[in-house]
Amino acid sequence: MNHVQEFFRVPPSERDHIPAFRIALGVAVPLLVLLFIDRLDLAVYAAFGAFTGIYARFEAPRSRLRRQSIAAGILVVCVGIGALLGALDASIWVLIVVTSLVSGFGAATALRFRLKPGGSIFFIFATGAVGSIPNGASVPTAMLIAAVSAGLSIGFGALAHLAGERVPAEKATYVRVGLSPVGKGDLLAHAARFTIAPLIAGIVGTLLIDVLPLLSHSYWAMVAAVAPIAAPGRSARLKRGLHRVVGTLGGVVVTAFLLSFPIEPWQIVVWVILLQFLAEIYVLRNYSVALFFITPLALLMTQLGHPLPVTELLTSRAVETVIGVIVGLIVVLFTFSRSPRPALRSGEDPAG
Repeated sequence: MNHVQEFFRVPPSERDHIPAFRIALGVAVPLLVLLFIDRLDLAVYAAFGAFTGIYARFEAPRSRLRRQSIAAGILVVCVGIGALLGALDASIWVLIVVTSLVSGFGAATALRFRLKPGGSIFFIFATGAVGSIPNGASVPTAMLIAAVSAGLSIGFGALAHLAGERVPAEKATYVRVGLSPVGKGDLLAHAARFTIAPLIAGIVGTLLIDVLPLLSHSYWAMVAAVAPIAAPGRSARLKRGLHRVVGTLGGVVVTAFLLSFPIEPWQIVVWVILLQFLAEIYVLRNYSVALFFITPLALLMTQLGHPLPVTELLTSRAVETVIGVIVGLIVVLFTFSRSPRPALRSGEDPAG
């Protein structure tokens, strides 16, 4: 099998439809409730809370409950920080610095408690996206909605075994939450990488706005910058960066098609739910293929919270992703001499 075939190879499914349905249901319920009460302006906060369901996929019910609770706490705090930045009308530079610090703390916490997916992609996304919403919900409202949504996802996760979601034997978790052989030095180095990479990417993306006025979401560069770092091993990190670019560009094309037709808010909700399901079907099997669904999912969520002209939306996503991946790969090449690798791990998740 040549490198191109390997790049696009999709391994057989491991009953991925069951967790994919659980995760999509965790997104669907709060969004449909908000649609019913005509408050889709609050959908972005519920969606970030629902990301809790993505965590601890290959784990036993008790372990999943504990780790999802930790992830939920971080996500709700990220939404709260973002809402506070929005309420204070913080400058883009403040947003970049704060989001980078959140990234470092979130990544270190994820490593400390062995959260899967690892890294800080969702923490950056939540903080940056919410912090970029002008005249958004108050901090208490945003955090309450995110918390309720997260709690719902935790509940679905706790009941997932009843629907047949099982832990593959080779991916079972043996280490209790709270115990980690990763030393303080490794944790600090991990946090530093996940702080520096998004900080540089955010700065570069923002400075380029003067050159390319269509750029508008520097936090997308920050998200893309940490994507390669989260993978285990240097070759996997380089491959992840390439997957991120190829998959995102493909996802931008999919989004352009979806937004080429007149679309109502309820239709966006339906697409978000469907795209979440499809993303979870493929995310552990081929990252670039999954990004064909993850990218339009993220962009449609953005449109629910802060609508933008389609050309600006798509151009910004594509260019900021390339910027972020380049920065992330530079960090990989120049800062990784070795990686903190726990002795026993739960299943790796490329979504990180």
